[in-house]
Amino acid sequence: MVDKKLSDVERIKTASRHLRGTLAEGLVDDVTGAIADDDTQLSKFHGIYQQDDRDSRAERRKQKLEPAFSFMIRARIPGGVCTPEQWLAMDSLAQTHANNTLRLTTRQAFQFHGVIKSRLKSTIAGINACLLDTLAACGDVNRNVMASPVAENREVQQAVAQWAADLSDHLTPKTGAYHEIWLDGEKQADSEPPIEPLYGDTYLPRKFKMGLVIPPLNDVDIYTQDLGFIAVVENHKLVGFNVSVGGGMGMAHGVRETFPMLGQVIGFVPPEALVAISEAVVTTQRDFGDRTERRHARLKYTIDDRGIDWFKAQVEERSGITLQPEKAITFTHRGDLTGWLEDDAGLWHYGISVENGRIKDSPDGHPQQLMTGLRQIASVHKGEFRLTANQNLIISNVDRLDKPHLEVLLDEYGIGAEVSPLRANAMACVGFPTCGLAMAESERYLPELIDQLDESLARHGLEDEPMVIRMTGCPNGCARPYAAEIGLVGKSAGRYAVFLGGDFEGHRLNQLYKDNVADDELVGLLDSLFASFAKDRKPEEHFGDYLIRSGVVAKTVHGSDIHGVAA
Repeated sequence: MVDKKLSDVERIKTASRHLRGTLAEGLVDDVTGAIADDDTQLSKFHGIYQQDDRDSRAERRKQKLEPAFSFMIRARIPGGVCTPEQWLAMDSLAQTHANNTLRLTTRQAFQFHGVIKSRLKSTIAGINACLLDTLAACGDVNRNVMASPVAENREVQQAVAQWAADLSDHLTPKTGAYHEIWLDGEKQADSEPPIEPLYGDTYLPRKFKMGLVIPPLNDVDIYTQDLGFIAVVENHKLVGFNVSVGGGMGMAHGVRETFPMLGQVIGFVPPEALVAISEAVVTTQRDFGDRTERRHARLKYTIDDRGIDWFKAQVEERSGITLQPEKAITFTHRGDLTGWLEDDAGLWHYGISVENGRIKDSPDGHPQQLMTGLRQIASVHKGEFRLTANQNLIISNVDRLDKPHLEVLLDEYGIGAEVSPLRANAMACVGFPTCGLAMAESERYLPELIDQLDESLARHGLEDEPMVIRMTGCPNGCARPYAAEIGLVGKSAGRYAVFLGGDFEGHRLNQLYKDNVADDELVGLLDSLFASFAKDRKPEEHFGDYLIRSGVVAKTVHGSDIHGVAA
């Protein structure tokens, strides 16, 4: 058997000197707004993606100009927990160095867009000055650790949030390159360990995602994570976690060897076992993940190739922990809190629906001035902000005496107005114009589409029916479209693959229903299904369940089923 050649990214990582590459040299090269090709791979480990304005590409090419390069910067925020001071710092950086907006990601992090190369260091320095960072927000490492942002049981929520922070710290790369390059720290190459103590010289074969969730809300889409910890609460106390492994969303259009997967539960562990279990899962993937083909490099393929029993045995052997049988849990839905919730400690939490996670002020004359309003709220708020996995925001830990003042500010800036159930359960990736992978519109198009779909639902008496709809500009799945009741995945400009039949709670993948649908055909296609649903549904039946029961699409059992007959 001939050994396969390692992927080119493996070469780049091996030669990078623990993620240094030539990033420092590239930052001072003012001949171009870009960085070297190899460094674009390494910059991801530092939380940075090189992009360009695709709307202007053709015109700049005509003028013989290089693309309008800029960078997306992602700040790592375990569990999405952010202080008011940090919020104000992020707001200021967005106004000073980025495009005057903040974006809340599907992994409870902040993104800045439109940062030019000469402002990269000052932006990252500003992020670090408020005790946040961007290290490991992207790249072939464990990324931002997600956690349920709110729960009525305050003690459990705080414990889960702390575990998210602890696991994030434990799994963060130990290289000194980040401080050297971005914060002008002392060169640490000589004093570093000879290899990364957890990751080794070449880190992981591919990105790795982790989350913790508190049932009955599956508000972090726990089964889409490479590693998921599902809190088990007995008598109002956290007793441990069910462990789920092998989730992941990305695939390639028409390539049946690629597919999304949902995680499988391999057992239950007490809280004190989380660090050892997480390290065992990560190192198993480090040692056995595919480094020859990046499309086959995620943990889901390692488990699919070798079997879940083999993987469980590896985790138990490496951790020294015998997994107990999983505990019974129940999920009811995946949506976020909207409006006010009081926890059992008497503190209040206010959930805000943020369309596609974009924090910005609406045009003049519009009642909602979200960015300005949140800036004013952060100036007086004494609790926390919590970013959600559905791109929304929670103003958290509000004392009852402070609640009336915040309500005045929310009303003054038009924040928190009711949105339709479809819009409340919608997500979109950034797509055009900045994402280099986008094949079709996403964030800029989904609001308009939901306007039309809301009209369609109302015609059929379904205006109050919650449905999970998600759109991405490419098949990589950043907005988790394959776990939605309606998933719309860009194929080319103005055309989408339509996936249907995921469930409302997040236990089932959807399936390809119709390929290469023009954007002006989407409403008609879905309208006919809404009509049938309104006529033939069973009491309390969700749309995705109806589509399976009525045979519109088959149930996806294994991820490879998602390609369906329409492929």
